[in-house]
Order: sequence, then C-alpha cells, then structure tokens
Amino acid sequence: MVYITRGLLDALLEMADDEEPSSVSVVLASTPAGEFDAELALDAETPVLTHFYFPDASGSVTAVFGVDLGTPAGRGRARFVSHPQGPLEATREDTFAAAVVVAVPPWDDASCAAFDRNGREIQLDVLDVEPPEESVDG
Repeated sequence: MVYITRGLLDALLEMADDEEPSSVSVVLASTPAGEFDAELALDAETPVLTHFYFPDASGSVTAVFGVDLGTPAGRGRARFVSHPQGPLEATREDTFAAAVVVAVPPWDDASCAAFDRNGREIQLDVLDVEPPEESVDG
C-alpha cells in the first residue's frame, strides 16, 4: 500500500494538468507516520508521501552527467508520473522507483493509481492530514 497526503496529491494533479500535453515526472519523498501531529492508524515507521523535489532542481548537471543531484541521498524512493495520453499503468520507463504514482486526465483521484517497481498495481490511500512542519536550521 502507498500512503500519500491529500495536499501532495492535489499539488501533483494540478502540476500534471498545467503541464499537459507534456508529461511530468517528479521524485517523491516521505515522512514516517509517527512524525505527524494527527493520530494515524499506521505503524510509526510507515512512510507517508508528503512532498516532492522540483524536477528542474538539478537540470543542467543531470543533462550532462545523468546524475540527479536535486534529490538528497537516500530520499525519493517513490515517483509521480503523468501520462497525458494514457495509459493508467506503469510503463518500463516509470518503474525505476520502489513505488510510482501514475495519473492520467482528467487529473482527479479516480484517474490515479500506484504501482510497484514490477508494474503491479498497489493500493493508493489518500490521507487527509497535514505533514509536520519542517524548518531549515541555519
């Protein structure tokens, strides 16, 4: 099962809609369920997808060297991809992450699905919770 916050899913669907007819592919990161202020009926270590890394964060370095330096090491074991012309399934190009969330038009909850790295559909559970606030220590 893949858990994702309502706010993140809404932001990803809006991004996919804005970029159509081009596709979107972004790295997703999670927060352990135990770090949420809300009481979740999940094990404290269960990852909940809470945010994404901007796809252009390391554009020039990635283009030249093929290395994604925009994602911190050890983060981003999931990915969101949009398929403006379908299908609502993971393709060979999508399944490099442990989990991939795929969306197709009309960019709503019913047009989203999650898949494992073998392309098998897994349940996508949208949680109506806010992730914990993060701060940057200076």
